[in-house]
Parts: sequence; C-alpha cells; structure tokens
Amino acid sequence: MQTYNKIMLYFWLFAGIISFLIVTYNCVTIGIDKWGSYYVSSVIAFLMFFFKRWMMKRMEKHNEYLSSINESGTHSKNSQSNTSN
Repeated sequence: MQTYNKIMLYFWLFAGIISFLIVTYNCVTIGIDKWGSYYVSSVIAFLMFFFKRWMMKRMEKHNEYLSSINESGTHSKNSQSNTSN
C-alpha cells in the first residue's frame, strides 16, 4: 500500500503541473476567456497532492502510535503472565 500511495502522490503532482502548463499555453495562444476556467483542474490536482501528502504523514504517525501501544501492551501482558505463575 505504501508504494501505491507514493505513486498516487506523484501522479497528482504531475497532473497538476501538466494541466497548469497546458492551460497556460492555451490561454496565451487561444485566449484566456475560453481557457481561464480550466485552471480549476490544476488547483484541484494540487489540492489532491497536498491532501494526499498530509494524509500519508498522518497515517505514518498513527501507525507509530499503534506500534508503540502494541509493544507496551505486549510487555505488560507478558509481565502479568510471568507474575501470575
């Protein structure tokens, strides 16, 4: 899942950059009145990139938290079972 998330992260960045360049080129050559509204697609792609990156960092912190709880919970269970014997 980690590989998929990284691929999608860079996909959104690439989509944002490419769409921004295409829309800018078309605004210059054809006219901003026809192509200006397409900047919304670039903004959405960049927002998806930043949201995906934020969620990946949040998930990493959550996984670290869960692993620390599992480690401390495992040690306390082992110590309780050793004292009861």
